[in-house]
This record gives sequence, structure tokens and C-alpha cells, in this order.
Amino acid sequence: MSRNTVGDARQLLTQANLIALIALMVAAAIVDTVVGWVNVHPTFKWFAAGEDPTPRQQRAAMRIAPRQTIIQFTTWAVSALVYTLLNLDAGGGVAYVMGGAILFGGVAAACMGFLVTQRMLRPIVAASLTASSSTMVRMPGVLARLITIWTLFSGLPMVGIALIVLARSNGWFVQKTAPVEAAVLVLAVVSLIFGLRSMVLVARSVSDPIGEVVLAMKAVERGWSGVSVKVYESSEIGRLQYGFNRMLAGLAERNRLRDLFGRYVGVDVARHALQQGTAVSGDVRDAAVLYVDLVGSTALGASRPPQEVAQLLNGFFKIVVDTVEAHHGLINKFEGDAVLAVFGAPLRLDNPASSALATARALVPRLHRLPDVEFGVGISCGSVFAGNIGAENRYEYTVIGDAVNEAARLADHAKDRESTVLCSGSALAHADADEGQHWVVRGSTVLRGRSTATVFAEPVADSS
Repeated sequence: MSRNTVGDARQLLTQANLIALIALMVAAAIVDTVVGWVNVHPTFKWFAAGEDPTPRQQRAAMRIAPRQTIIQFTTWAVSALVYTLLNLDAGGGVAYVMGGAILFGGVAAACMGFLVTQRMLRPIVAASLTASSSTMVRMPGVLARLITIWTLFSGLPMVGIALIVLARSNGWFVQKTAPVEAAVLVLAVVSLIFGLRSMVLVARSVSDPIGEVVLAMKAVERGWSGVSVKVYESSEIGRLQYGFNRMLAGLAERNRLRDLFGRYVGVDVARHALQQGTAVSGDVRDAAVLYVDLVGSTALGASRPPQEVAQLLNGFFKIVVDTVEAHHGLINKFEGDAVLAVFGAPLRLDNPASSALATARALVPRLHRLPDVEFGVGISCGSVFAGNIGAENRYEYTVIGDAVNEAARLADHAKDRESTVLCSGSALAHADADEGQHWVVRGSTVLRGRSTATVFAEPVADSS
């Protein structure tokens, strides 16, 4: 300002202005502290105690930043009004220039205060949003924040500069000969400094949560479980965070159901069902069947507690399952104290018979190590129907054919033999030469429920 336009700048350095400055600073500090404490204390109380907020407490937590912004701007607005009234007699428009400058500073300070407060309150907002989303208070989104920053630190300064130029040109409250370079320079510097800082805060309010989502996505790609992001926004960014967590929860639930599905019906059957859909269908194919039947399970149930019998069966079945799966077979079903395993369905194998015979040779020595367990193992090979059997709303994957019945009858017959394992002549005939050398034909017999004799073979003594 110059003496011939807006008066001597020393007019501002009056005792009244100095007293007003000190009084307003003290009053603003007291008001900000007291009203701010009243605003945040109830929220800090439940947050520090680790309690879930009520809907009312949640709304209060979401409104801390807007209320603090209003409180801060109000102190600046009151200061602008006081200084304007104190300097009305200064002449040259000093009062209006001072009031406008203070008001513009208050807008900038309140805007930055809102962004800083919102950033500092992320843990509290996250706890509030985690408790419930039904009473969510919507906050300004990305577009609204960017428009606000542009308006405050680009639009308003440009309007201010335009008003200064127009005021000098028309002599409204600034003389036409008054230099305005200083005022324009102050507006430009303030808008540049505060605008840059505010833009950085807005950019980080967007980039930080998006960066957390990106890191969580990478963790999911690496196979990490239990991944989630904190929801500390109630704008569209918060909805992105919340939706990402919902998506991860859905994926985890789907994987859990797939795992349970695989445990009940087998991984291969589960994968086959997901690929083929819900149709009741199947096909006829060559497959090998291995049947393992426990001896004396009825007596075990009568002489031992149920928990002990269940523990024994689980140990027995675990060995069977591990051995069958190691040779690319499928546990088709558990039938009380018996196990039906299939080789060649639903996944096709180069030589199902060889895989089944190799499984039997590896299985028998392991089962013999179990105390108080006797069993019989039967293997057969032939054409079977493999597919879904049942109704449209309830079915299971199974195999049907003479090979299944023959394997079960051979398992019964094997219980009375020292080797405890028998394979049919058809299974041995379909096996390759490397596997066939481990088996020897022992004879033939008419199995229960059949009219023709079945050739059977046993492993040679040192083949296991």
C-alpha cells in the first residue's frame, strides 16, 4: 500500500490492532481447544476403550473433521469482522482489504485443517466404519475435493486479483493511481503455497487407499490368506475399500467351499463338476477298481468305545487315501468300513490297471503296520460307467460296472489268504510288463454271486 492510495501502512500498527491481535489469538486458541475437546472427546473415549460405537457415536466420529473445520473457519471469520470494524476509519479501503485478506486466509487454513484432520482420524474412522455401514455419513468424494481445492486456491485468488484490478480501474475503494502489485503478489504466493500443500494432501487422500488396495491385490496374487484393507473413507474411495474386502471375503468363501467340496467328493471330481456343470451325465470308459474292506468291524464296534473305533477307522482310511492319491487314483466313496477307489475316471490314465496294482502293493505293507487290523484288497479292470447318478437336484459321482462287483468279491476272498490282496486276471492282463512281473497267477475261483470262474493273482513275495 502507498500513502497516496490506501493510507500509510503504519496505520495498521495501532495499539487497538495489537490488542485485538493478541486477544483474538488467545480467544481463538481457547475456543479451538474447548470446542474441539467437546467435539472429539466422546469419540476418543470409546475408541481408546476398544468398544463398538453406537450409531450416534458413529455419526459423531464421521462429523469430527467437518465440525473442526467449521470451528476453525468461524474463529477466522470473527477475526476478519473485528479487524474490519476496528479499521473503518483508517481510510483508503484498509479495513476491507484487511478483512478480505484474513477471510481468505481463514478459508485456506480451514481447508488444510480439514484435510489434515481427516488424515489423522483414519484409525477412528476405520473403527467406526468397521462397526456398521448403515449410518455412514457421506464425505466429499474425489471430484468434490478437487473442485474445492481448485475453487479455493485458483478460482478465489483469480477472482480476488480481478476485483483488485477492477476496483482500481473504477476507483471503488482503491484509488486509480494505487499500485496493486503487492496485493496481487501476496495473493499469488499464498494461493501457490497453500494450494500446493492442499493438493498434495488431496492427492495422498486418493493415492494412499488405492495404493493399499494394490498391495492387497498383489498379496492375494501371491496366495496370502486373510488379506484385507482398512476402510477409513466414507466417500467412493471408502466404497472401493469396502467392496474390495467384500470381494476378498467372497473369494475366501468360494475357496473354502471348493476345499470342502473336494474333501467330500475328491479334488478331481470337484474340478470335473465345476467344469461340466450340473448335468446328470457320464460316459463308459476302461478303468481299474480297487476295493479295500476291513475285517471284523462289527466286532470292533461291539467291544470298543465309538470314539476309539472312529479313531481306528480314520487312521485306516488315511493310509488308503494317501496311497491311492499318490498313484493318481480317486477315492470314490467310503462304504462303512470299506473304500472304493477308481483309476482312470474322471481323469484318464495311460494305464489304469498298472496304477491300481502298484497302489495295492504299496498299500498292503502300510496297512499291516496298524495294530488289530485285518483287511482284504481286491483289484479288477474293465469297462465301467463313470458319471453323475441321481436326480437333477441331488446326485453323486460314481462308477458302475462288473469290475466294481468283481473287485469287491475279490476283496472278500482275499481276507482268507495270507497275502490279503488279489487281482483279477483281466487287471493283470491290462497291466504293463513292468508291473506284471510283480504278480503271479494263483488259480481261479467262482466268486460269490457270479456264475463263472475268475482267475486271480497275488503279489510275489518280495514285490512290496
